[in-house]
Amino acid sequence: MILGLLLAVALASACQQTGSGPRARPGFPAADRPVATIVAAAYSDEATRDAHGEAERVMDRLGIAPGTQVADIGAGDGYYTVRLARRVGSSGRVYATDVEATHLKRLEERLQREAIRRVTPVLGGAGDPNLPRGSIDVAVLAHVYHEIARPYEFMYRLRAALAPQARVGIVEVDRPTQDHGTPAALLRCELGAVGYRLSSFTSLAPADGYLAIFVPPQVLPRPDAIRPCRQ
Repeated sequence: MILGLLLAVALASACQQTGSGPRARPGFPAADRPVATIVAAAYSDEATRDAHGEAERVMDRLGIAPGTQVADIGAGDGYYTVRLARRVGSSGRVYATDVEATHLKRLEERLQREAIRRVTPVLGGAGDPNLPRGSIDVAVLAHVYHEIARPYEFMYRLRAALAPQARVGIVEVDRPTQDHGTPAALLRCELGAVGYRLSSFTSLAPADGYLAIFVPPQVLPRPDAIRPCRQ
């Protein structure tokens, strides 16, 4: 098992972006609201999340099946990564991305302990997930969108990694971004500004938050035409 395949490749380009703060690159707007700081590698304890059926419901709604190519964006300690890997099986692939190299290192150790294969760790950047072009059937962003430092640029660059008929599933709690959530209306506005279309919205109760599923745009807007949304 080679788990560091893309980590070294992405390191040189991504390390300059990681920790660069919410300022967008020229041509892309900055978020017109607070960007939450990264405070932990996990949202909550895994036993509680499983008891509430969080991951299973999210994977079912997103149609994760054997052979699916999935990106777990903001993988952290791997709550979704390990469950996605078991679901996609030997014919699928999970790209586990994070902007924190220490999180990826701990995740790699966990994958080795639990003998989980078909996972490729990827060091992402503040404005770019650094995923292979056209490789992703489903992108999952669970309790992480509010921490993406350059959300418009990030979602714009994610589009290149998405395969035809791809889906993007975002799990968030409906509260202000500075409180580590994203109001549903704000999420729809920000992704809509980049051309993504909301296809379904589901409460995850009794688990925390909601699942919003988006369809990526056929044609991206010009970066300088993107208008930021206010919280």
